[in-house]
Amino acid sequence: MLEHDMTRDAEALLGGSADSSGATRRTALKAALGVGYAAAAAPLMAQTAIRTPSDGLTVGEVMIDVNGFKMPAYRAAPAGKTGLPVVLVLSEVFGVHEYIADTARRFAKAGYLAIAPELFVRQGDAQSYGEVAKLISEVVSKVPDAQVMGDLDATVKWAAANGGDTSKLGITGFCWGGRQVWLYTAHNPAVKAGVAWYGRLVGQQNGLTPKNPIDVAGQLHGPVLGLYGAADTGIPLDTVDKMKSALAAGNAAAKASTFVVYPDAPHAFHADYRPSFRKEPAEDGWKRALAWFKQHGVA
Repeated sequence: MLEHDMTRDAEALLGGSADSSGATRRTALKAALGVGYAAAAAPLMAQTAIRTPSDGLTVGEVMIDVNGFKMPAYRAAPAGKTGLPVVLVLSEVFGVHEYIADTARRFAKAGYLAIAPELFVRQGDAQSYGEVAKLISEVVSKVPDAQVMGDLDATVKWAAANGGDTSKLGITGFCWGGRQVWLYTAHNPAVKAGVAWYGRLVGQQNGLTPKNPIDVAGQLHGPVLGLYGAADTGIPLDTVDKMKSALAAGNAAAKASTFVVYPDAPHAFHADYRPSFRKEPAEDGWKRALAWFKQHGVA
């Protein structure tokens, strides 16, 4: 099953409630955050997977307090520096595995304090699942958008206390995380800019996902750059067109948002460890993401 199918299934399956019984505990992760690839992400493409060294960086797992709950996150930043611009890095359905940690290190190499929170941790260990269907039904489908917004708020607060300048706040994310980029940019007035990689724009609404990106398009606090693939069968281009129309009718940040749609790119074209990786769109999108953040005050 392709990742766009995962996300679609996740939104269709959403129901139930978040587990609040673990407010003072952390679900045990089998490996350190950001080490190794999620089991369900196979097959892996070692020949194209990018390895960004950590020399000159401070990297590793940190714990972020969210109203008494300790949420793990992967942090990467230039060593010994403070007052850094901040970028939140949101994962696909696989959680914060090696690919997401490497992406955070790439941002750190560019001068950012990059933080990738493990947003599924209350519901389970996304990296340990070998079957995508079970991962979706048992973990991802049970994560409320409101919980994600609160976790990201706490991550921003942590960044401000740990070397980050949150007046220069950006957010980026992939697939499931790409959808959350749109939502969080509408949620937090401090967000200067967002970059959403192939995040779904429409979907079912229920108690856990009361709104989708198209529903909040007109109320963005910072402009969003959408990086999408024309060959992504899970995100029809007509939904991109609908989102463009919603943005055009919105506020100034909405009107300043834009899309780049790569003609032959499938879903997850930035995921260098997967067969879906497309080098040219991935590299072009990365350059555009860095330029977008710089243009809009996240640098």
